[in-house]
Amino acid sequence: MAAAPAAAGSGAGRARRAAATVAAWGGWGGRPRPGNILLQLRQGQLTGRGLVRAVQFTETFLMERDKQSKWSGIPQLLLKLYATSHLHSDFVECQNILKEISPLLSMEAMAFVTEERKLTQETTYPNTYIFDLFGGVDLLVEILMRPTISIRGQKLKISDEMSKDCLSILYNTCVCTEGVTKRLAEKNDFVIFLFTLMTSKKTFLQTATLIEDILGVKKEMIRLDEVPNLSSLVSNFDQQQLANFCRILAVTISEMDTGNDDKHTLLAKNAQQKKSLSLGPSAAEINQAALLSIPGFVERLCKLATRKVSESTGTASFLQELEEWYTWLDNALVLDALMRVANEESEHNQASIVFPPPGASEENGLPHTSTRTQLPQSMKIMHEIMYKLEVLYVLCVLLMGRQRNQVHRMIAEFKLIPGLNNLFDKLIWRKHSASALVLHGHNQNCDCSPDITLKIQFLRLLQSFSDHHENKYLLLNNQELNELSAISLKANIPEVEAVLNTDRSLVCDGKRGLLTRLLQVMKKEPAESSFRFWQARAVESFLRGTTSYADQMFLLKRGLLEHILYCIVDSECKSRDVLQSYFDLLGELMKFNVDAFKRFNKYINTDAKFQVFLKQINSSLVDSNMLVRCVTLSLDRFENQVDMKVVEVLSECRLLAYISQVPTQMSFLFRLINIIHVQTLTQENVSCLNTSLVILMLARRKERLPLYLRLLQRMEHSKKYPGFLLNNFHNLLRFWQQHYLHKDKDSTCLENSSCISFSYWKETVSILLNPDRQSPSALVSYIEEPYMDIDRDFTEE
Repeated sequence: MAAAPAAAGSGAGRARRAAATVAAWGGWGGRPRPGNILLQLRQGQLTGRGLVRAVQFTETFLMERDKQSKWSGIPQLLLKLYATSHLHSDFVECQNILKEISPLLSMEAMAFVTEERKLTQETTYPNTYIFDLFGGVDLLVEILMRPTISIRGQKLKISDEMSKDCLSILYNTCVCTEGVTKRLAEKNDFVIFLFTLMTSKKTFLQTATLIEDILGVKKEMIRLDEVPNLSSLVSNFDQQQLANFCRILAVTISEMDTGNDDKHTLLAKNAQQKKSLSLGPSAAEINQAALLSIPGFVERLCKLATRKVSESTGTASFLQELEEWYTWLDNALVLDALMRVANEESEHNQASIVFPPPGASEENGLPHTSTRTQLPQSMKIMHEIMYKLEVLYVLCVLLMGRQRNQVHRMIAEFKLIPGLNNLFDKLIWRKHSASALVLHGHNQNCDCSPDITLKIQFLRLLQSFSDHHENKYLLLNNQELNELSAISLKANIPEVEAVLNTDRSLVCDGKRGLLTRLLQVMKKEPAESSFRFWQARAVESFLRGTTSYADQMFLLKRGLLEHILYCIVDSECKSRDVLQSYFDLLGELMKFNVDAFKRFNKYINTDAKFQVFLKQINSSLVDSNMLVRCVTLSLDRFENQVDMKVVEVLSECRLLAYISQVPTQMSFLFRLINIIHVQTLTQENVSCLNTSLVILMLARRKERLPLYLRLLQRMEHSKKYPGFLLNNFHNLLRFWQQHYLHKDKDSTCLENSSCISFSYWKETVSILLNPDRQSPSALVSYIEEPYMDIDRDFTEE
């Protein structure tokens, strides 16, 4: 509200005071209402104008309003905090005020986190909300960043204890008050500054947790190369700090996901890749490179990932961290479970560890401990699980990044795989106890359980490690590598070069390698287990790439094929994800392998079983098409061999006989083309397009391509939609050219997995897209002129 022009002299002063009073009271007439103050403060917070801080009110005014509104004295405390936190202050009084404010907010945050918060009435305002509304958050940011200001060449200093109090209050406000974390995320200089607070052990965990929350909502990913002295900062972390720092790294090295399903289409990904090429490396790629440039970084991660429970940090430091977790981390509910088990075991063992109740505080901030401070084993195990989760995730992301080969070399050198093998039974795949630790409100089989999350992260790491890389043989021990050599020798085929080149000093030790251990637990997994998908993916990645007979036989001898068929046929698995992973694995296991088809026929030994198997295949071709492709390729190879063993399998195997029929192939081909469109192609379903191409390439080899195209045309007409399928296929092949002719990795994968040269793939697509309507192998020859629709623009800007 604008003040009237002021008169000269004393009248001007009165006018200015009157205007100030109007501004402070929000321009109301009559008795002020507390709600109006809060409304104006919120408006000021959004616009940056008007009422934004407690300092804009008088102490008397705030005290009067506090009596009515029950603000717990927070605005008055903020007024004092502002007065005692100026540049020339010694901050002693400032710290005392912070200690008054802190418990007012921490109890609210604790209730919020532990789900004990009751619905508040509209007439009351939580302490954290009032603290933020009266400018508390911005004031604490300014106080924390005082060390960045120099006075006469000297930088200001604040104590670690004071920084810790500020961070505590900020975090509690973020937990309880919507929008605070996002506002902090917009202060890029503050976010970068927070990293410097991690140099102190006293403030490390509070800082790391606040940074993690902020980065979780930040629209643009932070660049680690902007953090001052990053290499020195990380190198000086102890192992406990490094493990917690991985929580932050998980956010900074993963590509940001928009969450929009449309953005997962190959069209959108290709457009994004073109854009990225012009923009240079992404922030995530820059951050990965920054970490890999830190001396000893990957080696320390490998040591953390493979550290045994007995090698973990001492009891005192862990007790301190447990106390910090209870206040800070989003895993506070895990700690509830930890404490419950600790109390059970303490009563049983008469151990005297007593944790304070929420909100209780000791003089040194630690739980009571007597001379007997032996920590229960279950808590030690959970301690390691929480660490290893973060470390394995970071290693997994680095394994999938641009520096994959560098990371692979280092992981092998630092013996990550043998180390994980040694932890497999006792930690990674340990048996659940009767009091297994799970999150509050969840069960042991929930994917949120730390035990289960560790297993899934471990399987994802194995998948990334084995996928199309010769280091996959490090998953075996020396005896198992010798077994691979013996298989090749017996079959009179050359040994796999990668097996010969494997450094035997880096492989697994013990009676069984990691791959064999995985197969053992895979076969024991319950039908409803969420692990089945990840286990199958991890084993399949070992088989991916150029087909190896020795690798297949190694797994066949351990009963893998029978296990897969049992899950598909006898347990009649209903999960689409698990079925897809099992079909993909079965395809890689059987491809070109006569022994595998003999085993298949031995297990699927009745028509009833075979019909159940076909039902599963036909229920979703998106899930089963990789198996269809592998069987089709195998049939083509077997038909060109004269070996009696092969002839016998061809005459007996139900699956080969089924696939060999032209009507079967045409049915698959028609459906594969019909279930995909350029606009809906994803990394998951593009395999349908490539499987349809395999069928047509093999037909072309036999000079039957025109026959197959003519049959597709007839099938179109029988459905009363002439042209709809072939037009769609034409568009799909145009996209195929754009997608694969510029991506080396994808084209190499196609060549290796099919044993068909990529030049033959390209030639076949070119022949099918030939615009000459007189060509018997061109799609346009089978689309009648009135139904022609092949020039549609499907590109996405």
